[in-house]
Amino acid sequence: MRSIVMAGLRGLSTAQVRLVRPVRYGAAGGTVGRVYRELERDFGVLAPPVALHASSPDVLAATWLMLRETLLVPGSVPREQKEAVSTAVSESNNCPFCVTMHSSMLIDLVGYRGGHIPDPAARAVAEWTTANATPEGAAAHPVPFPAAQAPEMVGTAVTLQYLNRMVNLFLGELPLPPGSPASSLVVVRRVLVWLMKSAERRGPRPGTSLDLLPDSPLPDDMAWARGHDAIAGAFARVAATIEEAGRRSVPERARELVLAHVNRWDGKPMGISRAWVEEAVADLPEDQRGAGRLALLTALASYQVDQSVVDRFRAERPDDRSLIDLTSWSSLTAARRVGGWMRFRDPAPPVAQPAHE
Repeated sequence: MRSIVMAGLRGLSTAQVRLVRPVRYGAAGGTVGRVYRELERDFGVLAPPVALHASSPDVLAATWLMLRETLLVPGSVPREQKEAVSTAVSESNNCPFCVTMHSSMLIDLVGYRGGHIPDPAARAVAEWTTANATPEGAAAHPVPFPAAQAPEMVGTAVTLQYLNRMVNLFLGELPLPPGSPASSLVVVRRVLVWLMKSAERRGPRPGTSLDLLPDSPLPDDMAWARGHDAIAGAFARVAATIEEAGRRSVPERARELVLAHVNRWDGKPMGISRAWVEEAVADLPEDQRGAGRLALLTALASYQVDQSVVDRFRAERPDDRSLIDLTSWSSLTAARRVGGWMRFRDPAPPVAQPAHE
């Protein structure tokens, strides 16, 4: 029964992808085919937020490693707490698709309703996640989990920071194919939760997909992943792969521009005007402004990307792989920035000094 439902959902999953030509399950070979099979096995469904990357197979593999090792592989953090983190990140980034997906699991696991999480531990990590959306909030909020759980907690948050941006660009607001009535969401949510929980019960094992990408050193800004071999190995590979995607598809000056802006970013929304972007790209060569504009918006205001922004990039680089490369690099650059300021260890209490006589 489960395999029949999964097979029926394959076409519906890829039909949700926009802006790039989706790769159908039956046409997927090599790395893409393997990721698709593992995605169905370990996630329960050909999830559109991962499948949308198929135009760039190495980036697809990197995205899968992030999601698999943090959210799906059982560890010391209960699934409901990971879903609470995922929902909180998605809410802060105004990603309705991801909110629907992750809140559906949260509803099933702990009875999440009307923004309230009844489970105290899940509620505490959601509040920590929301506070850590800015450096100031991170500094002021206590850490509600032991430091040994940081790879899973921060890793889940960074993964969703990345996925929210990609989903806002390449998927619609709801996990439904184009033209489907919103009323069908009730049934779709039940089916998706059933499939995801079925996959979870089989217990995906850590690290079994790492051979999709070559090993690499873990960057310093991902130090939170140390202490968990599979998560550290995944993010080391992810960072190297998506950096290479940026080098091949994002002009150097556009990358420098994005890095400068992201490094100054304080986590707060950029607002509804795009005037700041036009000012920022004005100094780029004319044939790089499309790339710079799309990359900046993806990183800092993915909700502002529209067809005209994509079209101006397409005029410079018309292929789907370049579009996925650029947006994935921009998304991970912003996600790494957030992960770098997230607090996962409370400061040690001051050591009492002996009184002087």
